[in-house]
Amino acid sequence: MLMATFFFALMNVCIKKISHIPPMEAVFFRCLVSMLCCFAIIFYDKLDWRGSNRWRLIARGLAGTTAVYTFFVTLQKMPLAPAVTIQYTSPIFTTLIAILILKESIKPIQYLFFIMSFAGVVLIKGFDGRISIGYLLLGLFSAFASAIAYNLVRSLKEKEHPIVVVLHFQIVGTLIGLAGCFFDWRMPEGMDWFYLIATGLLTQLGQTNLTKALQTERVAITSGLNYLGILYALIFGVMFFGESYTATIITGIVLVVAGVVLNIIFGKKEETPPALDE
Repeated sequence: MLMATFFFALMNVCIKKISHIPPMEAVFFRCLVSMLCCFAIIFYDKLDWRGSNRWRLIARGLAGTTAVYTFFVTLQKMPLAPAVTIQYTSPIFTTLIAILILKESIKPIQYLFFIMSFAGVVLIKGFDGRISIGYLLLGLFSAFASAIAYNLVRSLKEKEHPIVVVLHFQIVGTLIGLAGCFFDWRMPEGMDWFYLIATGLLTQLGQTNLTKALQTERVAITSGLNYLGILYALIFGVMFFGESYTATIITGIVLVVAGVVLNIIFGKKEETPPALDE
């Protein structure tokens, strides 16, 4: 799990390093590389790549692509740690969607944790002039789209092979990204190619290690370690981009993480927060 969060954190750095590349173009390269990796695994394991729940797989791909695209925009336009922290509110939206759509029940104390997390978001925005309200809302929308994708993944549990679910997301993302490139394209130069290809490879490495962690350890433990991604974002933001954070902003980040983690701990069912590429 430490390796998984590390690879995902490096992917975030790569996206921020190419802030001059249109986000949809970055989505195209990221999904294309990951799609090729998925096809290689599927052909090696002799699996049926088409799946049997095609419309739900496509819907999951659309939600996932929307989440990744909007997340890439916030990564490029906001400081690294706040952008990642806001994306990590997705389990809150996952729970809320489960309440409204799947009619799942939660413990009353969990509402307090929801408030705690969103109070942290307010602190981050209110005391960081580098974050506009527009990009803050876009980040929350990205987390919401991730939650929709995750609920769709849950609905496909034991109905589709995990790699088939991931593949369809990459196919949808590649096609949408390609279409977007016709409207907004900038020819990559020099290290741009390295960062674009690395996003796909790092995503695949992160997902592989995440899957192994979930298969060999209790969900509660892996869920907690997943939030080391925010610590990585803080460190990488300072190391690679010279970012700085006030005590108030750090407090906001801590509130977001505490609210989400406590919600998972006190949740009726143990569920894993979705990885960024889910």
